[in-house]
Amino acid sequence: MIWTAFLLGFLGSFHCLGMCGPIALAVSAKDNAPFLRNKIIYNLGRTLTYSVLGAVIGMIGFSLALAGIQQWVSIIMGVVILLMAFFYKRSEQIITQSGLFGAVYKLKSSLGYFLKKGGSTAFFASGLLNGLLPCGMVYIALIASLALQSPLLGAVYMFFFGLGTIPMLIGVMVSGKILSLKIRTKLTSVLPYFAMFIGILFIVRGLGLGIHYVSPKLQVFDYGSDQVEITMCR
Repeated sequence: MIWTAFLLGFLGSFHCLGMCGPIALAVSAKDNAPFLRNKIIYNLGRTLTYSVLGAVIGMIGFSLALAGIQQWVSIIMGVVILLMAFFYKRSEQIITQSGLFGAVYKLKSSLGYFLKKGGSTAFFASGLLNGLLPCGMVYIALIASLALQSPLLGAVYMFFFGLGTIPMLIGVMVSGKILSLKIRTKLTSVLPYFAMFIGILFIVRGLGLGIHYVSPKLQVFDYGSDQVEITMCR
C-alpha cells in the first residue's frame, strides 16, 4: 500500500501546482542559500505536517479497529475514496468552499508572513503551514491513512505521499516556471483513475480474502466475551 502513497503524491503534485506552485516560486525568490538547502527544508516541513496528520488519523483508525470494526473501516474508506475520485471536481469545490474558509485565510496570512521573512526557519515554518492547506489529494491520502488503522503506518503513508510531491515542486523552484495549464490537465487526467484504484485496493483489503499483502486474512482474537479482528500481514 505504501507505494501508492508516493504515486498519489507525485500525480497529485501536477494538480496542486495551481495552489502550491506560486508558494514554491515565492520560496525560491527569497532563497539566497546555496544549492537546494532551503528548498528542501521547505518541502520537508510540508512532509512533516503530512506525517503528523497521518499519525493522528491512523490513531483514529486504530481506535476503530479496537472497537472490532476493522474490516468495515477499510471497506467504507475505500468506497469514500472511490466516490471522491469519481466526483473529483465536485469534491474539490466542496473542500475549497467549506466553512473552514476563515481558518484558511488566517493560515495563508501566516504563510505569507513567513515567506516575506525568509531564512531557513521561516521556510520550514512555511512548509509546515502549507501542509495544512485544504487539498483533495491530501484528503484522499488521509482517508487511506485512516483505513490503514495504525498511527505508524498512517505517518509512513503520508510521509511517502509528501515525498511524492517534492520532485515536481523542486523542479518548479529550480526552473522558476510552472507548467502550462494544458500540460497539467493532461498529466492529471489519470489522477482520478489512480485514486479509484487505491479505493478498490482498500475495499479488497477489507474483504480479508487471504491474499498476502493485498487482502490478508482477518484473525479473530477472543477476549472473554469480546472478539477483536486484526489483520495479519506476513
